[in-house]
Amino acid sequence: MRRPKTVMFPRYALWQLLLLVLCAHAGASRADEPEPYRIQPGDVLMVSVWKEQDLMSEVLVRPDGGMSFALVGDVRAAGRTIEELRTLVDERLSKFIPDPSVTIAIKQIGGNRVYVIGKVNRPGEFPFSQPIDVMQALSLAGGATSFAGLDDIQILRREGGKQTARRFRYSDVERGRQLDQNILLKSGDTVVVP
Repeated sequence: MRRPKTVMFPRYALWQLLLLVLCAHAGASRADEPEPYRIQPGDVLMVSVWKEQDLMSEVLVRPDGGMSFALVGDVRAAGRTIEELRTLVDERLSKFIPDPSVTIAIKQIGGNRVYVIGKVNRPGEFPFSQPIDVMQALSLAGGATSFAGLDDIQILRREGGKQTARRFRYSDVERGRQLDQNILLKSGDTVVVP
């Protein structure tokens, strides 16, 4: 009786395979990480510079997205992450203070708001501090009334001065179908329940 041939992998091939699996796993775990928070108009920031008592203050991000800070002047804060803004303030302060150590923290989130209107139990404006999707926004609004057109819900979004509408069919999502329409809402989005 003949023995079946066994295939031998060189050791380096096994190591390459193991390395490939580990790299794929590391890439997948990074994809699961949430996107960093982006500053919005209406947010209140606490800005301080280490060993500079006079350079500590609460700063309101204006409706135009800008903010003002001593020695830094006017900078655009909206749309940036905390780290991006900290780096910018650090660079501008370095003209006046050698090696400044800037700390920026969000004291109050006031800019992230979505709106739910129409045939819901509690229409209105809803602030959020972490990403929410359409179903969660409807839940915040107390759910739909019995007369709501659940399969004709629209999500209105304004980007770059242009408004778009996206259809949302509640019954599909409720049944676990076409879940891609249960999008994460952005600040300023309006969910319209006819």
